[in-house]
Amino acid sequence: MLKNRAVWIHILVWMVLLAVLWLVNVRDHAEDAAIIIVFYGALNIIIFYVHYFLINPLLIGAGHYWRAALYMAAVLIVSIVVKYGIALYYEDVILQYRDADNNEQVLTPLQYIVAASITGLFFMLLSTSVYVISFNFKTRQDRKSLENEKLNAELAFLKSQINPHFLFNSLNNIYSLAYQKSEKTPEAILKLSDIMRYMLYESNEEVVLLEEEINYLKNYIELQKLRFKEKVYVDLHVEMDEKEHRIMPLLLISFLENAFKHGVSTDGVKPIRIDIKVQNGRLHFKAENAKSQLNKDQTKGVGLTNLRRRLQLGYPGKHTINIVESENYYSSELFIYL
Repeated sequence: MLKNRAVWIHILVWMVLLAVLWLVNVRDHAEDAAIIIVFYGALNIIIFYVHYFLINPLLIGAGHYWRAALYMAAVLIVSIVVKYGIALYYEDVILQYRDADNNEQVLTPLQYIVAASITGLFFMLLSTSVYVISFNFKTRQDRKSLENEKLNAELAFLKSQINPHFLFNSLNNIYSLAYQKSEKTPEAILKLSDIMRYMLYESNEEVVLLEEEINYLKNYIELQKLRFKEKVYVDLHVEMDEKEHRIMPLLLISFLENAFKHGVSTDGVKPIRIDIKVQNGRLHFKAENAKSQLNKDQTKGVGLTNLRRRLQLGYPGKHTINIVESENYYSSELFIYL
């Protein structure tokens, strides 16, 4: 079926064509032109849409060629009979004409049938051309919609992996505090509660304010600090040219997790450094730290693999990610055009 916008386009095109046909035939015989417009214009439009809605679906996609050919022949024959009946009724207007010598002539039945057949086939061909264009456009739109649905489903799946991955690590940390009967345990549970609230409610949107994402990172840092008896040094530097920048939620946490995984610094000279800078719609995130074999988390998670795929889906051609790792140093860097 035609959608509202397409309906109006069809109506406009037919009005223009009928207006042109009127101007060509009106001259000194306005009544004759009205007969041609009303009867033959209406019949040709009927041929167009019968072919569009009944025959074209059999030709395009379904492949019922013989059935379509039978219907085409039937529509063509009926239209010729009806047109010829109108022509006989208005013989002086439709069948009579003047030749090159200005002699009055009358179309023979065969001549009229040939002319009516050519006209009918023209409108059938025009109908098929319009249908093919519409069909190809709709097919592309459906394919694009399907691809978007697939990408959204994959993004939702990747995001769903983040929660259990993060929760698994955090519960391990809180278990360690509880096992040690640390006074930090209630505070850790409270921080985890704030973080989980963000992950459950705020991160359901496609994009969130970058400022909210940074607050989430700050809570994560505070939660990680509670794991250790010694003071943990983390330098977080944020610089944004405006506060309305938006980003996919839970995108930066994997970098932070890896910074803590590869070594927590209890040395103020070598802190974990987190730099976040946004200027002219371009985000630069960098996390770097000296590696500590004592504090290094040996578990192998899904964080960076997940992150790379989310970046490919959410920011195709708009991001760069760099990982630098040596025996004593680890650095992760991300550039995104928001």
